[in-house]
Amino acid sequence: MAETIKQQEQAHLDVVIDKIKIAQTKSQERIDQAESDESAIRKNFENDLRLKTDSYEGMLETALSVRQQQQLLGERQNSWKHATNELETLHKMEKTPYFARIDFHEAGEPKTESIYIGLASFSDEPDRFLVYDWRAPISSVYYDGGLGDVTYLTPDGEQTVDVKLKRQFQIEDGTIKTVFDTEEAVGDQMLLDALSEQSDTKMKSIVTTIQKEQNQIIRDTKSDLLFVQGAAGSGKTAAVLQRVAYLLYRYRGHLTSGQVVLFSPNQLFNDYIDQVLPELGEQNMVQMTYYQYAGRRLPKMAIETLAERFSEDYGEAEKRIDALKGSLTFFDAVSAYANHLEKEDMIFKNINFRGKPFFTKEKIHEIYYSFNEHYRLGNRLDGTREQLIKMLNRRISSEMRAKWVEEAVQDLSREEMNQMKGDDPHEFEDGDKEFQFYARKIVMKAFTPIRQAVVRNRFLSINSQMVHMLRSMPAIVDLDKYGISKADWKASVERAVTDIKQRKMTLSNVSAYLYLYDKMTGKKGEKDIRYVFIDEIQDYTPFQLAYLKFSFPRARFTLLGDLNQAIFTKENSKTLLSELSTMFDPEKTRVVQLTQSYRSTQQITDFTRHILVNGEAVTAFNRAGDLPTVFVGQDNAATQAQLISQLDANNAAHETTAIIGKSLADCRELATQLSDAGVKTTLIQSENQRLAPGVIIVPSFLAKGLEFDAVIVWGASEANYHDDGERQLLYTICSRAMHQLTVLATGKLSPLFDTVPTDEYVKL
Repeated sequence: MAETIKQQEQAHLDVVIDKIKIAQTKSQERIDQAESDESAIRKNFENDLRLKTDSYEGMLETALSVRQQQQLLGERQNSWKHATNELETLHKMEKTPYFARIDFHEAGEPKTESIYIGLASFSDEPDRFLVYDWRAPISSVYYDGGLGDVTYLTPDGEQTVDVKLKRQFQIEDGTIKTVFDTEEAVGDQMLLDALSEQSDTKMKSIVTTIQKEQNQIIRDTKSDLLFVQGAAGSGKTAAVLQRVAYLLYRYRGHLTSGQVVLFSPNQLFNDYIDQVLPELGEQNMVQMTYYQYAGRRLPKMAIETLAERFSEDYGEAEKRIDALKGSLTFFDAVSAYANHLEKEDMIFKNINFRGKPFFTKEKIHEIYYSFNEHYRLGNRLDGTREQLIKMLNRRISSEMRAKWVEEAVQDLSREEMNQMKGDDPHEFEDGDKEFQFYARKIVMKAFTPIRQAVVRNRFLSINSQMVHMLRSMPAIVDLDKYGISKADWKASVERAVTDIKQRKMTLSNVSAYLYLYDKMTGKKGEKDIRYVFIDEIQDYTPFQLAYLKFSFPRARFTLLGDLNQAIFTKENSKTLLSELSTMFDPEKTRVVQLTQSYRSTQQITDFTRHILVNGEAVTAFNRAGDLPTVFVGQDNAATQAQLISQLDANNAAHETTAIIGKSLADCRELATQLSDAGVKTTLIQSENQRLAPGVIIVPSFLAKGLEFDAVIVWGASEANYHDDGERQLLYTICSRAMHQLTVLATGKLSPLFDTVPTDEYVKL
């Protein structure tokens, strides 16, 4: 019976593939046609176009002819682009046209309908779809419910259908390998097969195995804030990339990939996910890290890197100051300080000319504060610039009489004079008029840097203003409430001053610096960005989030994170949700919890879960594997020998292995030792490197969001991990493993593993 179903389905598949091949031929014909049309138009254009510039009518006729040719070329290029994209999609579909089928009955309709779901839509004639795009409204039925009545959202409102059959396929190169009929949204077998595959240096799309809760994330169009709290390996990132693809499909023509921004934890991760959207037939969105976003705005400042931030050894007072600088209280304090600048305390600089003040800071101050009190900062700045430009223009005539101008005119060569006259070979009435002509040109050229300084707000001093703001903070914020003494605050301001002089800045100061500058200059953020996605949200401070919300005022936000993996913000992550509720309308906020972890085997998930104390819920997906192994060597040589033998076993099983050390220094030391022992590895030292196949060594703070077949935790000793605050870091490291986890320590194992039951691992 099963064989008959498989044969019937194969026969249907063959028909669809034949039609896809016919469509490929047609697409190729359209590409060839567009190319030959384009070259004919260009040839014609060259033969026909005679520039008629002797009369106004002739010029008009020429311009119209050029415009017409441009339009024709534009149409052909669009047609070529469309056909090329279509052909690319059809080539992908030829191998695997679809992955699922649903049969459903719509109330009032005479018969049951069957549809097939794939990566893209395909129809052989208008309105006859052989394959539906996984993002089409009807496809939601496949992901959301079992058999029986299922309701889905269409552009016209909710629709309910009676689902009779749900069938899944595994198709390779046009041949059906397996057929599953399932009552679930996505059958466990399909998911198991997908999860058992070996990992790669690139993330793959998950459209065939989207789960019900992930589907809710993907298709949400109502929330201004969608917050996804998901356990490690619960498919948060994958679901969000599908969400981007879905939104681009849903709002085609109104939303482009350039209006979607993804903030990711590090550049390595960007490299890891950069194939997912192209695989789904969409262009990649704008991807950056918060560090890059700040760095792009401050090209002349050296901003603290991830590695520097991770290896810093902060004292208690500095930790408390950092906590304040990351809070919403501080964001409000910066806003209050900026508003106060409308009345007083804006710091100005002279604009100099030939070594002397041209516009003094006192004069600029007088103009800036001469406007009435209703003027906002941005309006004040516009008004000040306008006044200064008027004054500059008025100064041209008086400057023309200056001695240096007279000398400059006398020194002009014939060639320079001709250059100044340009295409205007006019004769001068007398010597005076001639002198004035050249003098004006010389003064205007000399004044260009002044004009630029005015237009570019060079008379403001963001550095001095930042320092003034930090010094004013004790009058705005109650430091006692944060356990910060006046002396500690003063010391931190002096450190900031030293940094700024050396053109350096810590991450805790960068956001306040940028926000203050935006307020001073009246910037209102980037209004054309429609969707902002922030991954690993637990590593952001509320100040950074408030600043991003200010920077993208019209965007809807999707925030993803695992509060169990807060490496940088630690205990603040718990207050994050309550602080978010003050930034976004609670009515338009949706929180989705993903507790099921799919990445790791049940054995690894259970082990990692127990490292946490009072952690968020994590449920293991039922996929069996080996128990994690723990080895404690008496000395470094013994631990290293165990590491090498584990690597040999992993390589023999063709598994990608990541050795994860705590700090970059630990990883560098290990890489040297392994290289001396003749073991080939790739050391990832910065987030700008590419992930390489084979064995990699990576520091813990760069492993965020990545996954590997096998993970070896290096240096898991008491000396390295003893502080209770490092549980989340250890959990993050261990939860990168899909199939195999090995923990190696020298001397004494970290006591943070004491909470893991002894029957959940094998001690070697």
